[in-house]
Amino acid sequence: MFAAPQRRRLAALAAAALLGLGLTVVEASPAAAAGVGYVRLAHLSPDTPAVDVYLSSVSGAIPQQKFDAVGYGTVSKYLPLPPGTYAVAMRKKGDPASATPVLSTQATVEEGKAYTVAGTGKFADLGLRVIADDLGLPESGKAKVRVIQASVKEPVLDVAVAGGSKIADGVQFATTTSYQTVDPGRWTLRLTQPGATGSPTTVTAPLKAGAVYSLIILDGQAGLTAQLRTDAESGGVPQGGVDTGGGGTAGGRGMSPLLPIGGGVALVVLAVAGGLLRRRSRVRATAA
Repeated sequence: MFAAPQRRRLAALAAAALLGLGLTVVEASPAAAAGVGYVRLAHLSPDTPAVDVYLSSVSGAIPQQKFDAVGYGTVSKYLPLPPGTYAVAMRKKGDPASATPVLSTQATVEEGKAYTVAGTGKFADLGLRVIADDLGLPESGKAKVRVIQASVKEPVLDVAVAGGSKIADGVQFATTTSYQTVDPGRWTLRLTQPGATGSPTTVTAPLKAGAVYSLIILDGQAGLTAQLRTDAESGGVPQGGVDTGGGGTAGGRGMSPLLPIGGGVALVVLAVAGGLLRRRSRVRATAA
């Protein structure tokens, strides 16, 4: 599909991104960066210990990458990858590369499309999923946002604008909502368990016009925490980094600030829910 020099260049770009060098391509819309697709990796399973994660190209387009001791709440930026099939394997921290993976999966990356490769759920029934991300930009003057529910302490949540309408009802652990088109601004969101009588947890979400976001709800030491991720925005390819902003508190229920997890940090995944499950294996020795 690609000439040898182009394959080498794409492999170098992918390797640089995977190594956390902060590579960013600008002045292109998400669909305009020809020749690559995008993969984001994250760990969002609250009771799963840190793991070593391996990513490799079935065709050999990029060298195998290893990421050590990846823990809950770690999410990478989108990685630009040549189209093709990629294997993701999770091994116990410190196990050799020859050890049988705890989990493995394969994802097929198409040009111009973006995916979140996600290990999700509780440790007892942990699974790896490939989620298709909808990074089409919103209409002029609007923003687009979805909620990824990765809290097991509060496994079902209603999400609403403070003093306004609900965004989503009954968002269950290890699921994600569809993207919603909303007005830009600094939103204050209320997170409550259905039927709960106590005060809600609140979190701020600064949403810019022309951008696409994922709000990731996590378990913290003193209640819920949240990350606001910029998935895409006008004038740039998919980003996936943490946005600025912070959480508040309400009625004594702690809300930590948005976690400062860097975009290029080692990754793998446990973003949440829904669709495009390419292949799941509880134990598979061939995915490294």
